[in-house]
Amino acid sequence: MRQNTLSIHSENILPIIKKWLYSDKDIFLRELVSNACDALNKVRIVLGDEGEFKISIAIDKPNQTITISDTGIGMTEDEVEKYIAQIAFSGAEEFVEKYKSQTEKDPIIGHFGLGFYSAYMVASKVEIDTRSYLPHSEPVFWSCDGSSSYTIGAGNRDARGTKITLHIDAESTEYLEESKLRELLDRHCSFMPFPIELNGKSIGNQEPLWLKSPTECTEKDYLSFYNRLFPMDPDPIFWIHLNVDYPFHLQGILYFPKLHRRFDSNESTIKLFCNRVFVSDNCKDILPDYLMILKGAIDSPDIPLNVSRSYLQVDKNVKQLSSHISKKVSDKLNLLYKNDRQKFIDSWPDIEMLVKLGILQDEKFYERVKDILIWKNSQGEWAPIDAEQKKVFYSTTENSPLLKLYKEVIFAIAPIDTAVIQFLENKLSVTFQRIDGALDESLIDPEKEKTLLDAEGKTEASRIAEFIHKTLGDVEVEAKSLASESLPALVILDENQRRFRDYIHLTQGKKGDTKKTFVVNTNHKLIQAISRLHAKQPEAAASLAKGIYDLSLLSQKEVGPEDLGPIVARQTEMLEKISALIS
Repeated sequence: MRQNTLSIHSENILPIIKKWLYSDKDIFLRELVSNACDALNKVRIVLGDEGEFKISIAIDKPNQTITISDTGIGMTEDEVEKYIAQIAFSGAEEFVEKYKSQTEKDPIIGHFGLGFYSAYMVASKVEIDTRSYLPHSEPVFWSCDGSSSYTIGAGNRDARGTKITLHIDAESTEYLEESKLRELLDRHCSFMPFPIELNGKSIGNQEPLWLKSPTECTEKDYLSFYNRLFPMDPDPIFWIHLNVDYPFHLQGILYFPKLHRRFDSNESTIKLFCNRVFVSDNCKDILPDYLMILKGAIDSPDIPLNVSRSYLQVDKNVKQLSSHISKKVSDKLNLLYKNDRQKFIDSWPDIEMLVKLGILQDEKFYERVKDILIWKNSQGEWAPIDAEQKKVFYSTTENSPLLKLYKEVIFAIAPIDTAVIQFLENKLSVTFQRIDGALDESLIDPEKEKTLLDAEGKTEASRIAEFIHKTLGDVEVEAKSLASESLPALVILDENQRRFRDYIHLTQGKKGDTKKTFVVNTNHKLIQAISRLHAKQPEAAASLAKGIYDLSLLSQKEVGPEDLGPIVARQTEMLEKISALIS
């Protein structure tokens, strides 16, 4: 054995790696297993399928060690000096260059350099026992206690491959538990291309579905794979199989899930892999915000990661990829709308948030999906907005009493719909009018207007409006002859003020008020009763007017929980006064 010094620029490089390079101690196992996979890939490229290909992990609690062994390509003493003693030297780059034409189907996962030194996050000493696949090669032993010096000499291994022994430090004894290592292997290494054993028991790694051609995958395959990734979720509604060659290689499967809980745009449910090795569940820089509702897996050897392979480094290629995936999603949605309209409609509650957020956030996405943005109308039909219409009436509820006044109304029920409607108004030559945002001329029957003047020169309509205005106080009142006799009154709320109020409430959670106009229908029996009563029984007439106003606010959902008590009290008072008249 001989002593030597690590070829590094700082005496303190290992403490720096241990403390700052990796944000999560758990990934040491991922890095070492990745290196073992590289070694197996290399020897298979050189020798074909000769010999056994396996990764074995063993825990020795009494001696407080973990060993990671492979039957891969191994190393000579010179290679150990070159690839281990020179920190961050990329052996993988040199190997890929030498065997470039043979490695397209057997990518090299990591670099046997910094990744190897992640072992020192949990180990006070690391030993390597390795033997090269080359004929007549001798086994090599290497040992380092985390300082800048190491020991190297003859090893004991009698077959090709490498065994790494970690002497676990006192702060990391949790990793000596088999359940802990199994959890890490299931999380990071469940799709490795070679068999993995932990204490002699096989880890259930499998071939990732994204590597197969879509023509080879059945619906059962896709659902089974989704259940493996997200075992507690209901089955997804449909999916997209990605296979991208430009701007870099990427494969994956993105699923449209059923929305069984409130959507959270900060939640990431897409798993990022690098050559089948789990890296992160944070894909926010690969996908735009509106696609973060999707679930699934993306795998790429070319996505730029930070040096510890813990998170993505954003560059122009990543942004191009984001745009490409967005196009694939819009293509899928358009294809479904064209080929299976009913399934598209049935799936709308689960995909409308994605579509509407995409429209607001991405101009190109809007252009691709504008013809499949559907709305339910009061006839029970689903259809896009007809751009030839000059005016579209909409309601924020499907059970408004005002619906009976209109021939056709679309329902804009989602909280985001106000913003979508404003966006569409800027894109289309269509005016959107909420059914209680203005009194449309088509609702008035001019032939039934109460225009006959009395001795004071006032019409019946103006006398009713004046009386109710005095009764309600600061509420503006109009008396109109509506074409329908089924609705006694409605509250009109200034459209621009309400949109601003809704926006503030949605973005800041603040409540605001809106100018209200109380429109009473002079063709309705209740309003006519008030007209007759206000001269003889003004208190009863006033109580009845207040009651109709309260009911209008309730039916249009313009009251809060704090208003219910006073409304109930006024309704009780009204009933008492009416019952007194009857008796």
